[in-house]
Amino acid sequence: MALQSLLCLDVGGGTQDILFWRADRPIENALKMVLPSPTQIVAKRIQRATRQGRPVFLHGWLMGGGAMAKAARDHVAAGLAFQATARAAASFHDDPERVRAMGFAIGARPPAGAARILASDLDLKALRAICLACEIDLPSRLAVALCDHGFSPRFSNRKFRFAQWERFLAGGGRLLELIGDDPPPSQTRLRAASAQWPGCLVMDTAAAALWGALQDPLAAAHAERGLCLVNLGNEHTVAFLVADGRVWAVYEHHTGLLTPALLADHLARFIAGRITDAEVFDGRGHGCARAVGAPDEPTTPIFVTGPQRALARDLGWTVAAPHGDVMLSGCFGLLAAAQALDAQQAAPRS
Repeated sequence: MALQSLLCLDVGGGTQDILFWRADRPIENALKMVLPSPTQIVAKRIQRATRQGRPVFLHGWLMGGGAMAKAARDHVAAGLAFQATARAAASFHDDPERVRAMGFAIGARPPAGAARILASDLDLKALRAICLACEIDLPSRLAVALCDHGFSPRFSNRKFRFAQWERFLAGGGRLLELIGDDPPPSQTRLRAASAQWPGCLVMDTAAAALWGALQDPLAAAHAERGLCLVNLGNEHTVAFLVADGRVWAVYEHHTGLLTPALLADHLARFIAGRITDAEVFDGRGHGCARAVGAPDEPTTPIFVTGPQRALARDLGWTVAAPHGDVMLSGCFGLLAAAQALDAQQAAPRS
């Protein structure tokens, strides 16, 4: 049976973007929300406990760090106790000793008087409450996008994460392989989401942005001949070189370390195949990888999406706005990938 409804959740470092899609409605009438990301929400709760002078007990699931990790460090710096369960503590680092070195205790019993704070990329209770308050039917299927660095307790998580892109390129760079319902054991953040909503589809946030940008008709028109798609996220910038319906090269850096001039230089050399993985990594980015036979046409058009696209405002690149909404690019990408996967699985086998 074809996909009839889907909850698409794109979880970033600044916002979580939500799309309630139903097959019986035009996409323009799909219900949408842009809310603070889970790490921002948890950070606010930790900061409240800091102001109150209370210890914190973090429990629940492995989730994204970012703002939450900074709030936790500030809490400890204020002389207050911070304790997390082993599962929640992995949100800060895969090595428990590194977590303890940050000043965080690991244990299952909360300190007396502690503020109990749930760690989770999927606040299902809050989602259900929103649906109930707004008379929204919660779809039975979920597709979620998260940035997962992978389990790497004693090896650079930047290198470990980028190795995923290298394996993807080596395997052929097929777009449909970017989504699935059974993430590998090393993808602990994606697996935490899968455990909370069994059967959900999971995807990297950059991959969701890629799929989403390709829903823009202008970008889609270049998918065969070749284009460069750049997702300027709040935390990560990821660029993909796409041609002949597949990904040929990937570049990933941290958005906060890029200037318009540096971004323009890196992307020009990325398209031409003249920037190295070592240069990107040494600049505190993740890396750059290229498949054998990748095109290197200097006139390749560049399309940009993501919440930090203002960084490229004066670079002459085209904004990819699927269905007229840049902030929902990741959600539209999740939907398109889920539909493509559903169609593939429904197709008769010869």
